[in-house]
Amino acid sequence: MHQKRILTPGDTMSLTVKNISVIYTPINETNTFTSGDVISGQVLLDVEKDTQIQSLSVKIKGKARVSWSEHYGKTTVVYSDKEKYYSMEMFFVREDKTNGNDHNTLKDPSGQLYPSVVAPGHHVYPFSFQLPLQHFPPTFKSAIGKIAYTLETKLSRSMRVSSKAKAEFHYVSSQVVSSPELMVPQYGSKEKKMKLFPSGNVSMDISTEKMGYYLGEGLKVLAEVQNNLSRAIKLKYCLYEKHTFFAKGRRKLHTHDLFKEEGETIEPNSKNTVTKVLSIPPSLTISILNCKVINVEYRLRVYLDVPYASDPEVKFPVVVLPLQSGPGAKSATNSDFGIWNQPPGGNLNPSPLQMPPSGQFGASSSYYGPPLSPFPAPGFPGPPDQFAPPSYVGAPGQFGHSVSRQNDASDPPPYQEHQLYPQLPDHSKKS
Repeated sequence: MHQKRILTPGDTMSLTVKNISVIYTPINETNTFTSGDVISGQVLLDVEKDTQIQSLSVKIKGKARVSWSEHYGKTTVVYSDKEKYYSMEMFFVREDKTNGNDHNTLKDPSGQLYPSVVAPGHHVYPFSFQLPLQHFPPTFKSAIGKIAYTLETKLSRSMRVSSKAKAEFHYVSSQVVSSPELMVPQYGSKEKKMKLFPSGNVSMDISTEKMGYYLGEGLKVLAEVQNNLSRAIKLKYCLYEKHTFFAKGRRKLHTHDLFKEEGETIEPNSKNTVTKVLSIPPSLTISILNCKVINVEYRLRVYLDVPYASDPEVKFPVVVLPLQSGPGAKSATNSDFGIWNQPPGGNLNPSPLQMPPSGQFGASSSYYGPPLSPFPAPGFPGPPDQFAPPSYVGAPGQFGHSVSRQNDASDPPPYQEHQLYPQLPDHSKKS
């Protein structure tokens, strides 16, 4: 069982509530949950004396949130935003029933309502939720943004500060059905003429077998390099990640090299064909492309290390997919990333939260925020980059939006309208 305890200062002084916590039971060895799983747990309450309760509830929710600050001279501006996926609350005790609706009030194992006056001692309140069947971004944390899924309990009493506790659980995406776009080979070429030492020109044609790779899978790169220089050059590989955060029409970009590897040396005045297999680290966060405020992307950079000159390079997008099988994994009818596998004309609005029948757990659902469409909201920027697969470059509502930005030394820049990216060269066919 996993739990986290939080006591408010008022409870610490009065000692009426000695402890309140929420715990849940893992369902697999990795302690992860996915779409459709049932998460069961308990709210634990210890009180010192007879206690009158106004309400005692447990809530399950999922949301993404970002926040960072930027400085413009003496002015500091905080940019923040959030995206809610679902939120549902059930009550063990609830005095306020002004609407006459108590279908989300839980009952004890004998089918009776929990008493509003709690006797001294230890009390256990069991609950169960079924996670929605829709696919959401996986759990993610960074310094300025996170995607979190939590259980929260709240105890309210008259003329007292509420006592709260929460526990986070780790959500992972279900198995992804391979879509054609992820399996299409990628091609890119680069040619560069050196005017100074060394003189001559180099060219390379790079291809990969596909765009989507499962964690731990090998990424095969085929390179044809023509070295017309008078000295040897080296072929190198770099896999890096991009974390992009969006808020109020602004974006914050973090990049980080995951690994670099050297390939073969290409001798002067020669042409070589080189094959290299790179391993996708199994510890990576899967690609997150279905979140409005946080994107996690990967790029493969293949370049020639040319002495005393800028290195010619070719970049490819890499989509990191969840493991094909494992505890809790399920087959999905649509891609977890929601951008390649959506059926034409399909309904993007989610169905209500899938919960046990009313009366079994007393569950009801309420959905907050915009429809859980796998696409970013209209007019909201997708993850801009200088390279994007031509199948969705410039497609409205997907990746075709960027954020214009102006920097001023004294004042924060005005928010700019999102502009469509220009159509990029088609790298899906070998030139």
